[in-house]
Amino acid sequence: MAEILDGKALAKKIRKELKLEVEELKQKGIIPKLAVIMVGDNSASQVYVRNKSRACEKVGIEFEEFLFDKDTLEEELINTIDNLNKDEKIHGILLQSPVPKHINIQKAFERISPSKDVDGFNAVNVGKLATGQDAFISCTPYGIVKILEEYGIETEGKNAVILGRSNIVGKPMIQCMLNKNATVTVCHSRTKNIEEITKNADILIAAIGKPKFVTENMVKTGAVVIDVGINRLEDGSLCGDVDFENLCEKASYITPVPGGVGPMTIAMLLNNVVKAAKLSLK
Repeated sequence: MAEILDGKALAKKIRKELKLEVEELKQKGIIPKLAVIMVGDNSASQVYVRNKSRACEKVGIEFEEFLFDKDTLEEELINTIDNLNKDEKIHGILLQSPVPKHINIQKAFERISPSKDVDGFNAVNVGKLATGQDAFISCTPYGIVKILEEYGIETEGKNAVILGRSNIVGKPMIQCMLNKNATVTVCHSRTKNIEEITKNADILIAAIGKPKFVTENMVKTGAVVIDVGINRLEDGSLCGDVDFENLCEKASYITPVPGGVGPMTIAMLLNNVVKAAKLSLK
């Protein structure tokens, strides 16, 4: 029976540590502050932003929202980012995705100052991660790394298979695992014989957004299974990209959905905001 990787409990522990760090910063006259920009009225985004706001409040990070309607021009968004870059009271800037199609989100990410890019999407931070330098790391991959570390899961020399190649999870996850000396294979929508590849994984990370895609026959006995997916089924219940119930019998460790990777993503965002505030002292 697999041991459950409890991201919720670990996130709580991290928040407790960050709260102390925030109090220390406040004694030095610095109040960590996150600015979140949202364009349009995507209901899932509204939930995510609300969760981020609550999490900031718990550790003492100030939080300000910048809400734009779906017809907002790209130029207006870029101007807002420029102003936030100049504002010394703002330490982290987060642009909530998705944005309306007429806005080039990559261009917007590039406009965020690398020193305030707490989501780790600016090319400077992506490049630093790829070359093993200190960088802001995209929050979900960073959260996964912290889970592996917390549970003492060995990565060196292990076969890590990543399902998905998004800029938000898959690609930075490749770098994180390479930096931890794993041997990395990436599968995506064009990959042939996925099942043969996943069966060789010592660590399998699923981030493709397909409910229960990873079935018991795709995983070897004793594998570590990390489920990044969060999918809502017709009955309203949530499930991941992994068939959790059946894999529990086969994996050595597994993350639940919800309560696995999700809480760690937000914890790492808070961590990055505090890091940015500390860097501003220098």
